[in-house]
Amino acid sequence: METGQRDSFGSRFGVIAAAAGSAIGLGNIWRFPYVLGENGGGIFLLIYLLLVAMVGIPVMLSEFTIGRSTQRNPYGAFRRLAPEKPWFLVGLMGIVAAFMILAFYTVVAGWTLEYLYQAVINGFRGLSSDEINVMFDHFRAGTFRPILWFLIFMFMTAWIVVSGIRKGIEKYTKVLMPFLFVLILVMDVRAVTLPGAMEGLKFLFRPDFSKVSAETILEALGQGFFSLSIGMGTLITYGSYINKKERLGNAALNVTIADTLIAVLAGIAIFPAVFAFGIEPGAGTGLVFKTLPLIFQEMPGGYIFSVIFFLLLAIAALTSTISVLEVIVAFFSEELNITRRAATLLATAAVAILGIFAAGSWGWFAGMHVKNQNFFGILDFTTANILLPLGGFFIVIFVGWFMGTDRVRAELTNRGEIKAAYMPVFVFLVRFVAPLAIALVFMNGLGWI
Repeated sequence: METGQRDSFGSRFGVIAAAAGSAIGLGNIWRFPYVLGENGGGIFLLIYLLLVAMVGIPVMLSEFTIGRSTQRNPYGAFRRLAPEKPWFLVGLMGIVAAFMILAFYTVVAGWTLEYLYQAVINGFRGLSSDEINVMFDHFRAGTFRPILWFLIFMFMTAWIVVSGIRKGIEKYTKVLMPFLFVLILVMDVRAVTLPGAMEGLKFLFRPDFSKVSAETILEALGQGFFSLSIGMGTLITYGSYINKKERLGNAALNVTIADTLIAVLAGIAIFPAVFAFGIEPGAGTGLVFKTLPLIFQEMPGGYIFSVIFFLLLAIAALTSTISVLEVIVAFFSEELNITRRAATLLATAAVAILGIFAAGSWGWFAGMHVKNQNFFGILDFTTANILLPLGGFFIVIFVGWFMGTDRVRAELTNRGEIKAAYMPVFVFLVRFVAPLAIALVFMNGLGWI
């Protein structure tokens, strides 16, 4: 496929909506609140914001730079920038990470459809806390419904991606992202008007410096990496569709602001309710699927807000799954020289096979373990703790030390047509600060520090 034939985003809002949709997902609405709750609330938020500015934006901008300068998928981008050198392995690692992430991430996305269904039929009504816990565990251990919801979500994702960049991904994210924003604002208004909600807002926004620790800093850095979708090639792929006239620096800043805003708004939607009903804020991974259904039962108007919340969760997951599938589709279509339709079918089928094992990790395939990790856990651990940090590390090393300052400057200034006064700061961050920070995340994830 020739570069001139490639599809591209048609508007600045389309770029922001699609790239923000990639970053905004379960990491913001499911993971961010419980990680914040486990790590001291406001102080975690403050550290998170600082690290996103110092590390997240430079890594995102690095990926955009690689993608737009080559207009290729991650594998093809490194092949073009560093021919006959092993840097293409970084791009290939991103493709593998996308396969693995989509397989288990779409499983969790399927859970959101199950809970949306339960919210619509009022399936949480009258259940105790223990019964809701059993409900989640029983569903996850099922042999049919988890796989069915997974396959439905994969179909939804493929249906959007097969339509292309402008008529598929951009068209739908331009609708889904504003809708997601409206839904979360509705949730916020309801949450802050609950009796006792002020304690939840204090927990979220009032930093307690006595709770600062090395672990808190590393958790905040890891969450930023997870939330912004960096290190897996998604933003290289999306960067390759960005028009040469767009300002990459502004795009990276706007996407990061949107991603962080949604994460904070998710906290505003959840923590006032948690405190209003006397729930422990550090409830962990079960905060969304085990704790919130109980809160919705007791909340005035809880039925409608439970439907809104799980619809919100499903939309956030969908905007992310389409971006990850696009990484694989771009690779297949460009490197195998096949049509987008064929590439989408091939990618979807391959991920579906892997995902069925992940969806059945508590059911059909519950006996498959490696070092006490089921198949889902293996995919999660390998990508979050190995592939993503390594991918991000080598991306900033490549941009900072090997790509060449002139080439980077040409891309950030649109070949001299605009100014990029932040260039010296960017180069310093990608050469020294970001690699060190990512190395710490990597070592922490493997339990080395």
